[in-house]
Amino acid sequence: MYRVAISTIFLVCCVAGSVLALSANCQADESVCDPAACDFSGCDAGSCGNYSGRAFLFAWPGNDGWDMRLNYAEPLITDRPDFTEASSTVGLGVTQFELGYTYARNDDAGSDQHSAPELLMRRGIWKDWLELRIAYTGLAIADPIEDISGSDDLYLGLKIGLTPQCGWLPEMSIMPQMLVPTGSSALTNDVVLPGVNWLWSWDLNERWAFSGNTQVNRAVDDSQPDTFTIWTQSLALSRSLTERLGVYGEWFGYAAEKGVKGLNEQYLNGGVTILFGKDIQWDVRGGVGLNDDSDEYFVGTGLSLRFL
Repeated sequence: MYRVAISTIFLVCCVAGSVLALSANCQADESVCDPAACDFSGCDAGSCGNYSGRAFLFAWPGNDGWDMRLNYAEPLITDRPDFTEASSTVGLGVTQFELGYTYARNDDAGSDQHSAPELLMRRGIWKDWLELRIAYTGLAIADPIEDISGSDDLYLGLKIGLTPQCGWLPEMSIMPQMLVPTGSSALTNDVVLPGVNWLWSWDLNERWAFSGNTQVNRAVDDSQPDTFTIWTQSLALSRSLTERLGVYGEWFGYAAEKGVKGLNEQYLNGGVTILFGKDIQWDVRGGVGLNDDSDEYFVGTGLSLRFL
């Protein structure tokens, strides 16, 4: 019913001809993890200290064994507060909760929208390179005609780690995803809406990072008799100011397929993240619309928690 098979359709498209499977078959000792080993398939979290097992399916030429792994001694990496999702997975057995609140204003429609709790649950399953994602939020929308509130449709997805960064070759992941019609009667889309998100990023140096997402999803709108395709692109630049304080700036936009009007939106936004230890992050963000189809502005805040 929910077309779970959509989760395998797009995996090859973003890596075809660009990455090589990690071919060597090293046998790592259970008690010692050799940094020259190619896949660490014999290591577990207990024998490898703060490092995970193999966190990516593929490697670029030049990647070594350490590039293929996650370091749990480093602070958590979150998908919020920017629109751009992180290109890394959380790791096998790790659970991460990210939640928040957003207020958006649209002067043309005379509407105010509140979104909470914006809960995203990320759980590492089966392998370090595979992450299960479930997201839920509630909406309250007020405009001159009526007030609507209730649950939005549930989001389900998988994040699959593809490659670590190697010089100018990016870290990449892919996310098959869908919205399922579980929301309140006034807010549900009444149909499964599948899609895919390609995630990529570079650490430019110890302070700066650049990342982006390219998405294609099915969508619905009251102005259209049938579902249609909508493309989404984002570009984000972030900087660590201190070990605990970070900032980012971002552009993102939507482009609906030809013939669909009123859904081509573009935004600029930025925000601040503050770490409390390595497993808790608080954030504040705000953004403005860049064209007539967009909301005038939005502001929000959130909290992220990691459980190893």
